[in-house]
Amino acid sequence: MEKFTKRMINLAVVSVLLITTVTACGGSSDKNASKDNSGNSSTNVTETNKSNETTFSDISADIRGNAAPSAEQIEQVNTTLNDTYLGDIFDTVIPNDYSAYPFKESVTLDVWLPANSDIPDQNAHGIQKMVEKMTGIKVNFITPPLGQEADSFTLMISSGDLPDIIIDPGRYPGGLEAGVNDGAYLDLTDLMEQHAPNYSAWRNSDETRRKTTVTDDGRLLGFYGIAPYSEWTWFGMLIKQEALDKTGMEVPNTIDEWYAFLKKCQEVGYKNPLNYGSNYGQIFTGILNGAYGVWDWTFMDGNGKVQWGPAQPKAKEYLTMMQQWNKEGLLNPDWATADFSQRMASAVSNDTAVMMDSPDTMWSYWKTQNDIDFVGALNPVLNAGDKSATTYKNFMRTGTAAAITTQADNVEAAMAWLDFAFSKKGWEVYNYGEYGKVHLIDENGKPYFHKESYIYNDPDGQPISVALNKYRRHSWANIRDEHNSNPNIVAEGSYSGDIREYWTENMDTSVAVPPITFTQEEASREAELGNQLSTLRGEYFAKIIKGELSVDSYDKFLNEAKKMGLDEFLSIHQAALDRYNSR
Repeated sequence: MEKFTKRMINLAVVSVLLITTVTACGGSSDKNASKDNSGNSSTNVTETNKSNETTFSDISADIRGNAAPSAEQIEQVNTTLNDTYLGDIFDTVIPNDYSAYPFKESVTLDVWLPANSDIPDQNAHGIQKMVEKMTGIKVNFITPPLGQEADSFTLMISSGDLPDIIIDPGRYPGGLEAGVNDGAYLDLTDLMEQHAPNYSAWRNSDETRRKTTVTDDGRLLGFYGIAPYSEWTWFGMLIKQEALDKTGMEVPNTIDEWYAFLKKCQEVGYKNPLNYGSNYGQIFTGILNGAYGVWDWTFMDGNGKVQWGPAQPKAKEYLTMMQQWNKEGLLNPDWATADFSQRMASAVSNDTAVMMDSPDTMWSYWKTQNDIDFVGALNPVLNAGDKSATTYKNFMRTGTAAAITTQADNVEAAMAWLDFAFSKKGWEVYNYGEYGKVHLIDENGKPYFHKESYIYNDPDGQPISVALNKYRRHSWANIRDEHNSNPNIVAEGSYSGDIREYWTENMDTSVAVPPITFTQEEASREAELGNQLSTLRGEYFAKIIKGELSVDSYDKFLNEAKKMGLDEFLSIHQAALDRYNSR
């Protein structure tokens, strides 16, 4: 990858910032002072805040518990940095260093981000207007047409004409780290502590947050979405309550119980009871195949070693079962090709009894829009008494990421704009949107969506599934407060969160691989091998399940996978895991 034309200019800008950083740090003799700060704790967050404290008049009495704020109060909350009314609701205090705002000079940042069908014009998004007022930093969002994100990103990178900031920088071939090594993105290691004090304090306040936001060699390359907690499992087996009532059966647990339940569902009228998957991947989620230890991709065995799910001993048993289920019509016949709209149409029909999906999504499509109640079931097990398991585990890394490019005209402004999302005020704005129209503050200083909120009463008549993106940021490089600010979870009467919490607390996640990273050399080879193995797996498993190939053809699949470089693929992942464990 060729280096970018403005590289030297921006290196000069970075040098100026580095000089500023060293001066501000008082010329510390600690050679690691500007490197990853692994020793910080939640106490350090408070100390950081105190050293950069901005004084505001306390407006808690006016805002907390106020269900009908005045126009003046709404204006004060939505346009100023005053956060005195916000409580500390997490184990770690959210930092609130506002010393960079309003920014010292007029600046407009160009920010590339993928399209979102719920937000036709990102520059008109209410969140953006609020952040601009509070930080004094203007932003021009560059958004490709929906469905053309991949081509747009490739064209942008190949042209060498980059914006100031890229949201979802992992699209770069080889990932974020490769983008830094190739000169597309900036290495922010020596700038982060000085110019992103909130992000630095937040990521260092917990060992998991620290470990998942630093590279194996201790570099800080971007801003990651980081949660206050490990978010609940978001995807699993969901059963219509009416199907349980009609069959008179309890929620199944073992594979045999699931088979009996689905057959009974057919008997009572559900033509294809299990909506099994679509072109976005449910055929390999670990929900059914996990019962056999045939996980969809990589997982950790009992010795902490990386293994490949499709190559596990019970794969033939799994494929035999799935081939039978498919032959008997227990699965939706379009499982290999159905898109989201087709799946949701099937979900609300009388043909479907069970969905493999998110309870947040189905709360909207089943309960809110069609008054269909449902329950969650744990991932199936092979034998009674086995512990249900999943390869999904949230390591406090969530949402999306952002990187500053080497063509950023004002690196300090770019960092300040991104850093705001990790302040207490930024937490409120990005998660809960506009005060008054979208959220209010309860007696304890916690934001909440009130009954008249635009989230639940969109003037354009949009459902919650659209409003959650329209009036707040659902996936961003910020402190994402999913459990309290996802309207599908916190809506009155919603049990979506209850299901997700139940899954999380009752499924073993020891097989989950943490967010490892690869070296530049590894990334290229891992991507090559991974694509080949994924294609091979998809073709063989799908054809076997459909009955187009015999189950015994799995032997040929496994031999081809080994010839393709499966052992090398696993060695790359193991090396990356070993480095992660040593961070």
